[in-house]
Amino acid sequence: MPSKPNSEQAGTAAAPARASNASVEHVLTQATTPQQFCAALAKLFGVRPTEVALMRLEKGLLNFVHPEQLKTAGSIPVSSSTAVAAHTASTKKTELFNAFVKVKHASIFESVKLSNPADEDDRSGQSAIQKLMSAPILDAQRKVLGVVQVCRKGFDPATAGPDFSQDDLQQLEVAAKVLSTLPFIK
Repeated sequence: MPSKPNSEQAGTAAAPARASNASVEHVLTQATTPQQFCAALAKLFGVRPTEVALMRLEKGLLNFVHPEQLKTAGSIPVSSSTAVAAHTASTKKTELFNAFVKVKHASIFESVKLSNPADEDDRSGQSAIQKLMSAPILDAQRKVLGVVQVCRKGFDPATAGPDFSQDDLQQLEVAAKVLSTLPFIK
């Protein structure tokens, strides 16, 4: 007979996207590496770890910290007029797109095959970003340190999963605030 999960496990699995800001902050501050942080964020939003992107701003370029495969794929100039991450960094505003395929954007990074051994459903390399949230990572003086993005990939909006909500966007803002305090983003 399978054992019952303890109440802590059951509570976190029940409604991860509706966790309180304090509990989200607590979980995310436990991460000591970009991979741990992005895995926790993926779990929070119910996406694959490869559907979380973390970029650090260095000398006018957004460089990928996660996913691993994008570290060597290139950088995004903050001056880019077609990259959503660059727009997020330059405006210092969060953005939410539930019809992302209709948004003019640089799609070069979508063509990079992202695989994760933990992904049982590895269609992400063959599908497009359908839904996307993007948030700037700002220090206490509102200087941009980087950008964090969460997406849902699929062959169409229906296969990508549920739309992101305003609550999801607020939780991504909390995550960006936590990121601003972690050593691997500074």
